[in-house]
Amino acid sequence: MSWTPTREAFDQYMLPNYSPQKVIPVRGEGSRLWDQEGREYIDFAGGIAVNGLGHCHPALMEALKAQSEKVWHLSNVYTNEPALRLARTLVEKTFADKVFLCSSGAEANEAALKLARRYAHDTAGEQKNRIVSFRQSFHGRTFFTVSVGGQPKYSQGFGPVPGGIKHGTYNDLDSARELINDDTCAVIVEPMQGEGGVTPATPEFLEGLRKLCDDHKALLIFDEVQCGVGRSGHLYAYMHYNVTPDILTSAKALGGGFPMGAMMTTDEIARVFVVGTHGSTYGGNPLGSAVALAAVETISSPEVLKGVEARSQRFREHLQRLNEKYDCFSDIRGLGLLLGAEFKPSFGERGREVLAAATEEGLMMLVAGPNVLRFAPSLVIEPEVIDAGMACLDRALARVVANS
Repeated sequence: MSWTPTREAFDQYMLPNYSPQKVIPVRGEGSRLWDQEGREYIDFAGGIAVNGLGHCHPALMEALKAQSEKVWHLSNVYTNEPALRLARTLVEKTFADKVFLCSSGAEANEAALKLARRYAHDTAGEQKNRIVSFRQSFHGRTFFTVSVGGQPKYSQGFGPVPGGIKHGTYNDLDSARELINDDTCAVIVEPMQGEGGVTPATPEFLEGLRKLCDDHKALLIFDEVQCGVGRSGHLYAYMHYNVTPDILTSAKALGGGFPMGAMMTTDEIARVFVVGTHGSTYGGNPLGSAVALAAVETISSPEVLKGVEARSQRFREHLQRLNEKYDCFSDIRGLGLLLGAEFKPSFGERGREVLAAATEEGLMMLVAGPNVLRFAPSLVIEPEVIDAGMACLDRALARVVANS
C-alpha cells in the first residue's frame, strides 16, 4: 500500500526541534516550487541561502548525473578527483593555499576554531586560547560553535560551555579592542550577520579587526557560510571589503543544494593540522564535490556575479515601494542577494505572521528573528519572478495590516 507523507507525519515520526510549514514541496525548477497538491510557489528563501542557482539547475544536474555513474563515496583513506578539482578551484579563486572539505557550515566553523587554537598552541603556547566573537552571531549547531555564536538561546540547557570565549558588540570596534589581547588566538566574524538580522559589517569594523589581529598575532576568521559564494556580488564577501582573513569558512550555496562545506586557509596555518588531528567522514565526498565544483564555476562567472547587484536593486526598489504603501520598515539592508527588511516597532514582531501569510499567497520566504524579513533567493532569479514574488508579499502585508 502506498503512503503519502503529511505534515502530521512530521509530528508523529520526527523530533520536535523544528516546526515546519504545513505545505510540503515536492518539486522545484528555477525559482519556483510545487507542493503535493500541485500548487505553485515563488522561492525567495533559497533553502536559507543554499540554492544559489535555484532548483534543478542544468549545470548541477549534469554534474550530479555524471558523477553518480562513477563513484559515490570514498573514505579519506583515499583521495578522489572531484575533491581535488574543487579544492584547486577554490585556491585559484581565493586567498587560500589549502582547503579542508566537510559537509556543513557547522563542520567548517568547528574545523576553523580547532585549527586556530591548534596553531596558537603550537606557535605560542597553551595560554593563547581566547576566541573573540560577537553578540547576535551564528556559527553553527555543534556545541563548540553555538558557544562561540553570540546567541545564548542556542547553548542554554546543554551544560557548561567551553571556556576562553568572549563576545563583543558587532560593528563596535571599541568593544572588540577591549577583548582582544595577546592571549587571543582568533577573532571570528561574519562579514554580514545572517541569523542575527541581516546586518552587514562596516568597512571600518573589519579593517579594524584585521589590524587588531595583526597587532596581537591572532588569526582573523571570516564565517562566510551564509554570505559567501556569490551572495554579495563577489565570490566571497571579503573581496567586497578588501579585507583578507587568515581562515575562511564556506558552505550553504557552495554545494548548490548538496551538503558541502569548506574551510580555507594559508600554508603557514594549515601545517599544524598534521595527519590525525581532524577529519570528516563525508568531507570531500565525490558526489558533493562534483556538484560544488559546478556551482562554484557557474556562480563565479562574471555574468552571474554582475547580475546579483541588478537583482538586488530590483528587490530594494520593491521593498521601498511596499514601505511607502504600508509604512512598515525601519530599515532595508544587506549586500547583494542577502537582504533584510526590519519592521518598525509600531508594526511589532510580526515576521512569522507575514511569513505565514506570504506562504498562503504563494511566496516562500524567511525571517531573521521576530521582526526582520530575510531574502536569500537564487542568484539567477528572473526579474519577472522577483516582480511576481513581491506582488505576493504585497498581498501578504495587506492581510497582516488588515488584521492589526
